Amino acid sequence: MRSEVRVTFKNSPPVRVDLQEVQPMPHEAARQWLDNQFTQMGCEPLRPTGKLLLADKVVVVAQAGGPAKFADPQWALEFARAASASLAKPVVHIDVAALSITY
Repeated sequence: MRSEVRVTFKNSPPVRVDLQEVQPMPHEAARQWLDNQFTQMGCEPLRPTGKLLLADKVVVVAQAGGPAKFADPQWALEFARAASASLAKPVVHIDVAALSITY
């Protein structure tokens, strides 16, 4: 089964991380990694209520990381592992400009 995370940014080539041969990240570790990145990068919730869904956190961390963070292969791999594990989906596409995720 195919396993990958693809992140697209406006005016930038898409980033594709193949997870086929990569050890999956445990769900709780994935949530913790995303929480840490969210805090370190000073991210803000998307919703005015302050409620932060896990999918929202994935999008916001990708947005905050931007193409510069995804240029670092190690960070991109950890992000992809965390996104795939936390969303429990083998194929994830994050469209940062549209603030959306498709599976």
